[in-house]
Amino acid sequence: MAELASLVQRLEVAVSRLESVSGQGGSAGGSSGGAVSAYVEAYDAILNSAMAEYLSLSKKIGGDVQKHADMMERAFKAQRQFLAVASTSQKPSDDVLTRLLQPTSELIAEVQQFREKNRSSQLFNHLSTVSESVPALGWVAIAPKPGPYVKEMQDASMFYSNRVLKDYKEKDKTHVDWVKAYVAIWTDMQKYIKDHHTTGLAWSKTGPVASGSAAPPKAPAGGAPPPPPPGPPPPPMDLSGSSGGGDSGSDNRNALFAAINQGSTITKGLKHVSDSEKTHKNPNLRNQGPQVRAGPKPFASPAARPAAAATPTRTLPPVLELDGKKWKVENQEGAQGLVINDTELKQVVYAYKCNKSTLQVKGKINSITVDNCKKMGLVFDDVVGIVEIINCKDVKVQVMGKVPTISINKTDGCHVYLSKDSLSCEIVSAKSSEMNILVPGNDGDFTECPVPEQFKTVWDGKKLVTTATEIAG
Repeated sequence: MAELASLVQRLEVAVSRLESVSGQGGSAGGSSGGAVSAYVEAYDAILNSAMAEYLSLSKKIGGDVQKHADMMERAFKAQRQFLAVASTSQKPSDDVLTRLLQPTSELIAEVQQFREKNRSSQLFNHLSTVSESVPALGWVAIAPKPGPYVKEMQDASMFYSNRVLKDYKEKDKTHVDWVKAYVAIWTDMQKYIKDHHTTGLAWSKTGPVASGSAAPPKAPAGGAPPPPPPGPPPPPMDLSGSSGGGDSGSDNRNALFAAINQGSTITKGLKHVSDSEKTHKNPNLRNQGPQVRAGPKPFASPAARPAAAATPTRTLPPVLELDGKKWKVENQEGAQGLVINDTELKQVVYAYKCNKSTLQVKGKINSITVDNCKKMGLVFDDVVGIVEIINCKDVKVQVMGKVPTISINKTDGCHVYLSKDSLSCEIVSAKSSEMNILVPGNDGDFTECPVPEQFKTVWDGKKLVTTATEIAG
């Protein structure tokens, strides 16, 4: 019975091979003369409809678009030949499958490289539309959802196809029809996959296993062939013997063990050293002979290197001048009596990099800005705009008249003395600390009021509400 079952199995295999050969009609890929499978015929329908329209319109546009379309035509034909092989063969190993897909992969790369080499082309959006979506031809290697993969690649090109429609909508209808024809290719491809390859490429279940020889001849590649596989690793090193030849290693070991086994007699060959020849008992010997180098000291800190000379700070000359409508007060160092008189309403004051100095501005002026100053004192009469304190440290400001707004930004330490006429001014602060507002009383004394630096924000159901936080001392 076993022999009969084996014979039946062999007959079934032979019949399957004969059927596959009959289906191919003697052709290599089922593409010439013989009958083809239903899904190859459905693929041909795409080539003869949407693809043919795309090629025709690309030829009409000409230039880079036509060259790109020729590459796409070769890529689709390469995939058609691969589908013909898959329709009559069983799925091969991954290595063979890679070889079968290589012609299509190379043409996909060629399409994308053409776009990269022609970025200055006036039809770059056309080239990008194709280049961004051509990886969709890789659906034959996608499982279990090749259809959504094609849709994803089509969406990737939509940005450029929309730009073509926008640029040529009112200029040339040919380009608009070109976009519609190209999009129709991938739309039809998704329907084709849904009808014939829903969960992946449908390989034949009765034909022979596809082989690499079924692939069309490979086009010559530009790169060098891959290197040969590495040779076998070297044999492990023999640690049991010596590097020399013969049995010398074994003899040396035997002599060593024999000497160790002598016991107390092993010390007979040692030379006796008298006390007069011992260095630790004869100090005179320590000054003779070569000096013994001491070992490194543990945790010894390296010798301190002399500090590099600091780069001298460039000192700029102090400035106090009227430049157009701007009073410039710059680089003042320890100047306590700076005064600006004869001011006008349209003028502004800008104090920059002043240290340990005091500035008084008399009259009514437009605005005052104190920038990057330290230990600076500012006294002014009236400002119709704003007084800004920016990037400063330890600044004191006194208002003698009126000011509508005082702004404090990125400042550490700012004391503002208000007058009775300026109590209604607004204090705007950000990224600052140690801010105090001193308010005059009826007796002439000032009451110091700190400006909050910490805040609490909560959601009241409709919006965020921020309040100052009082920290208990």
